[in-house]
Amino acid sequence: MAGVITALKTQSKNRDRVNVFLDGTYQFSISWALAEGLRIGETYSEQQIGELKQRDQEEVNYRRALRLISRRPRSEYELRNYFKQRQVPIEVQDNVLDRLREVDLVDDSVFARTWVENRLTFRPRSSLMLRDELRKKGVPRDAIEAALEDYDDERAAHLAAQKAARRWSDSDWDEFQRRVGAYLTRRGFVYSLISPVVARVWRETTGCEDESEV
Repeated sequence: MAGVITALKTQSKNRDRVNVFLDGTYQFSISWALAEGLRIGETYSEQQIGELKQRDQEEVNYRRALRLISRRPRSEYELRNYFKQRQVPIEVQDNVLDRLREVDLVDDSVFARTWVENRLTFRPRSSLMLRDELRKKGVPRDAIEAALEDYDDERAAHLAAQKAARRWSDSDWDEFQRRVGAYLTRRGFVYSLISPVVARVWRETTGCEDESEV
């Protein structure tokens, strides 16, 4: 594919891409940022063109990764899976991940801490369930354990029960106990913790000191 660059044309449907013509024939497209370094009339060897294409692949996948991370933090394992589905070469994956690490956008320890904090704030669940979630996302064991080192299951269960109690605040004790207890069970809490937490939230919700008062 070696040849002389005879034209560089911005794509009409994607202004960030430039079509490259060698010896009068369209050959490939690259990002605008990389095309700025090209000059019409210059001769490129097959090796130079191969390197240019790889740099373009890295740039394209780096930007894709940034879009994913902008929605929520990602573990390295999740990004690897994303690249694998798109059949991105391993060398390109490695270079993209290196760039992301350099700017602290991929760090499994930070990811694990952020995941735990977000869960506790918005969807509280047990440390057991959080460990399982993080394992499935490929987070290393030491990062998981560090993120959960100070995790308080009782506090998490109480927060979860408070959220559930809003839905069944008009229920009698039996239904409240059954519904909120089932909710906490689905979030991985053990029975020995569920029972006292449900009773505590019942008192906080109804103002009754004893279940028999309602």
